[in-house]
Amino acid sequence: MDTTAHEAAQVIALLQSGMRQCDAARQLNLSRFAVRRVFQRFQETGGYIRRRGSGRQRCTSERDDRFIVTTSLRNRFSNAVELQQQLQSARRTSISVSTIRRRLREKKIAAYRAATGPKLTAQHRRDRLQFARDHVDWTIDQWRAVLFSDETRVCLFCNDKRRRVYRKQGERFAQTCIQETVEYGGGSCMFWGGMSIEGKTNLVCVSRAGSARGQGSLTAARYITEILEEQVVSYAGFVGSGFTLMHDNARCHTALIVRDYLQAVGIPVMCWPARSPDLNPIEHLWDELKRRVRARDPAPTTLQDLQDAVVAEWDNIPQETVVTLIRSMRERMEAVIRARGGEKQAWPSSANLATYWSGGNGEHRHDVERSKKREAQDRSK
Repeated sequence: MDTTAHEAAQVIALLQSGMRQCDAARQLNLSRFAVRRVFQRFQETGGYIRRRGSGRQRCTSERDDRFIVTTSLRNRFSNAVELQQQLQSARRTSISVSTIRRRLREKKIAAYRAATGPKLTAQHRRDRLQFARDHVDWTIDQWRAVLFSDETRVCLFCNDKRRRVYRKQGERFAQTCIQETVEYGGGSCMFWGGMSIEGKTNLVCVSRAGSARGQGSLTAARYITEILEEQVVSYAGFVGSGFTLMHDNARCHTALIVRDYLQAVGIPVMCWPARSPDLNPIEHLWDELKRRVRARDPAPTTLQDLQDAVVAEWDNIPQETVVTLIRSMRERMEAVIRARGGEKQAWPSSANLATYWSGGNGEHRHDVERSKKREAQDRSK
C-alpha cells in the first residue's frame, strides 16, 4: 500500500533535515523501501504525492467485476477456480484465482463453512411465508399459551466435524491436533421436552439406555401414553384456557390415533409448516442443553451417565432463557418474511440481485414495517 500524503510529507521533512533514510523509516514506522520510493519521487517530480493513475492498472474492468460477483451470488457453492473458468469463457478475461478472491472481498464476500438446513420446495416456502404472515403480529400474551415441543438426540461422544484447531504447519496429524471420533457417537439417547412462557415440562427419555434394538424409537402409541397422557394433558390443565400444542410433522405426531386422541381430550394443535426447525425456539434450547452437557467435568462415560446428565442440565436451564427465546418469535417471523419463506437471514435470490446491488430490502418490506409498527404500539400500551 502506498504511503499517505501526510506520511510522505514527514519523510521529506526528515530527510531534508539531514536524517538518514533508515532512521526516518524507523521513526515513522515505515519500510525502508517506502521511504526510498518517496524520496525518489520527490527528486524526479519535485513533489511527494503519487501522480494519479501512475500505479499498476487493474486487470479487470467494471463489467468483469460485476460478472464475478453476480456469478458468485447466483452459484453460491462455486469456488474461485470455477469462477475463473466462467469468466474466461464468458468474458475472455484471464486472471488469477487470487484476483477472483480479491474482487469478491471488495464486495464483502468471502468463503465460510456452509450452514446446514432442510431442503425446501416451493410449497414449503409458501407455507412458511403464510405462517409467518399469520403470526408476525402475535403478542407475547398469545404465545404464552403455546407449548413448544420437540425431540432431540444426544450422543455420548460428540463428533463435531466443524470444529477448528490451532496448529503449526506440518502438525496436521500430531496427536494433540487430531479430533478423535467414535463410530455412531458411542451410542445416544433421545429425549422429548416442551417449553412455554409458564415453564418447562419434564424431560422424558424416549430411548432408554440399555434398550434393545428397535425398542427405543418413538411410535405413535408410545407418544400418546408416555408424552401426551403423562406430560401434555397435565400441562394443559396448568396453563388453562387457550392452551395450544406445537409439535412438528413427524410421523408419530401426525398419526391418526394421535390426532383422534388430541381431539378427544380437547387439545388444539398449531398448524406447523413442514421443514421449519428454525422457527421452533426449542431448537436453541437443545443447543444450550448440549453445550452444558459437553462442558460437564467429568464427562459422561456411559449411556446411563449421559441420561442423568442431560436431565440434570435440563432442570438447571433458567426460565429467563426460555422466555427470551419465545420473545424472539416476532423476529423469527420477520426473518422468514424477508427471506420470502426461505431460511432465516437468507441472502437475496438470483432473481433479486438488482436489489442487492442497490442496497434495497426487497419485496415484502411493507410486511416487516407493519409488524414493527405493531410492536411499537404494543410497547406503548
